[in-house]
Amino acid sequence: MDTLEAMRVFATVVERSGFSAAADALDMSTPSVTRHVAWLEQRLGTRLLNRTTRHVSLTSAGATYHERCLKLLAEFEATEAALTAQTLEPSGTLRVNAPVSFGIARLGDLVTRFSRLHPQVVVDVDLSDRLVDLVEEGYDVAIRITREPAPSLIARPLAEAQIMLCAAPAYLRQAGTPQRLSELASHQVLGYRYWTGGDEWRLHGPDGEESVRVRESMRANNGDLLREAAIAGMGITLQPDFIVGEAVADGRLVRLLPQYQVPAVRIYAVYASRSHLAPKVRSFIDFLVETFENTCPRPASGLTQAA
Repeated sequence: MDTLEAMRVFATVVERSGFSAAADALDMSTPSVTRHVAWLEQRLGTRLLNRTTRHVSLTSAGATYHERCLKLLAEFEATEAALTAQTLEPSGTLRVNAPVSFGIARLGDLVTRFSRLHPQVVVDVDLSDRLVDLVEEGYDVAIRITREPAPSLIARPLAEAQIMLCAAPAYLRQAGTPQRLSELASHQVLGYRYWTGGDEWRLHGPDGEESVRVRESMRANNGDLLREAAIAGMGITLQPDFIVGEAVADGRLVRLLPQYQVPAVRIYAVYASRSHLAPKVRSFIDFLVETFENTCPRPASGLTQAA
């Protein structure tokens, strides 16, 4: 028998001055109420109530125990209420991991707006292009830019990122503007270290997929650095629009070979499990989905998870 439940029954018997009245209040049978109190007395090794056919009264030990019961039950109810409130209201520290360039370009504004909506949440952002282990390293949410998220994670698609070939006007005046993909082999190229193809770039052109092996004059693990190097005239780079889009729009970079396309990559919010998802995590993910839905096109599927 559950001790806490027996304590509640005992306190109700005292409050209602009888077993039958307590049974009515608790929606229990009178024999069940009697069994709870008897079990409690047996467990404690002392009589708690004096019983007559018309009346019950507390023994000396019962009075002491009743006083402690009321305090313990009140404390337990207060704890339950606090935890229930916490499960409803987003609060606590939310650990978020995101790629460096994307985080710099987008997360500052997003986190600010989210924090205004949920002031009880402290957002702890870690920017890294390294593929982190959410569970082992204790992250609640990660932003992943990929064509296929890890099958062990729940992934909510946010938007698509277009990949652009681009270079500065000054570089093109000096080295010439490539007209075919194969011509990239003779140009200076600024390579991203985590590009899955390495120095072999595969793009889809008018005649289907083509590849070219490029000569990297510089390689880095950060797209912002490569964008700035491209703007400075160091060579051609292949970067997503959230990194180079503004520079292309204002003319600091020129988009090259628009007839060749790299399949768009998707931007996902990923997390480890949908079971007992904390309100701070659910609120942040829902906020990201809604925000991107209003500003960027995104894939039609709402949730992906491999078996």
